Amino acid sequence: MPASGGRPWGWHRLAPSWAERLVADADVRPGELVVDVGAGTGALTAPLVAAGARVIAVELHPARAAALRERFAGEDVVVVRADAADLRLPRRPFRVVANPPFATTTALLRRLLAPGSRLVRADLVLQDAAARRWAAGRAPGAGRWARDHAVGLGRRIPRRAFSPPPRVDCRVLVVTRRC
Repeated sequence: MPASGGRPWGWHRLAPSWAERLVADADVRPGELVVDVGAGTGALTAPLVAAGARVIAVELHPARAAALRERFAGEDVVVVRADAADLRLPRRPFRVVANPPFATTTALLRRLLAPGSRLVRADLVLQDAAARRWAAGRAPGAGRWARDHAVGLGRRIPRRAFSPPPRVDCRVLVVTRRC
């Protein structure tokens, strides 16, 4: 599907086995509120539900949002059709486990790390170079958010873990609130 301007959406679906590993690595507990940004058709949403999380699945693409609603009807999943860069965050403590669109990395992380955010932890699949830049403290606003959040690198995810494969390998960026 083309985005505006005729360019591809850039959607890279994570294979189910890798989605399960990511959710296991995130150590999601039953009852936790977890936001899945760029939920697609639910690759991460399904293992989050299986872990007992209450999920907010965020997807901009109308057909994928509709497919999410149908797939997870009757589950503890709220589907929100929204742009990851303009996402309204929960007012209570929450986590993020997501494979967001790569183009939204900076805007999404700025929003998650903004003053007043109730983010407890985020496990985000990013392009390897972007994850390394954020983990090294060389990202926008690092001086401000580094006081309240620890940022580190998680599991490396190879291109072959996605369909279609992105041009680069990926890495999980783990953001944890310090207090």
